[in-house]
Amino acid sequence: MNKTTALRQKLHNYLEVADDKKIEAIYAIMENDIEQLSVTYTEELKAELDRRHADYKSGEAKVVSAQESQERIAALLKP
Repeated sequence: MNKTTALRQKLHNYLEVADDKKIEAIYAIMENDIEQLSVTYTEELKAELDRRHADYKSGEAKVVSAQESQERIAALLKP
């Protein structure tokens, strides 16, 4: 586990048990970053994601493995 991953896990574990005042203090420090990084999904995007998920679950969607994706990308990047 790399250092950043370990830190994320420690923070996650801490936030699960921290008292309300500490959570509010941490949020106040990070609020601007959190607001800038938050993603808002439109209803149109949600519907598209739901459709794609349904296609995947039903077997209608054509999917490729991670390995195949990497091979395709590598082939495209070759000069």
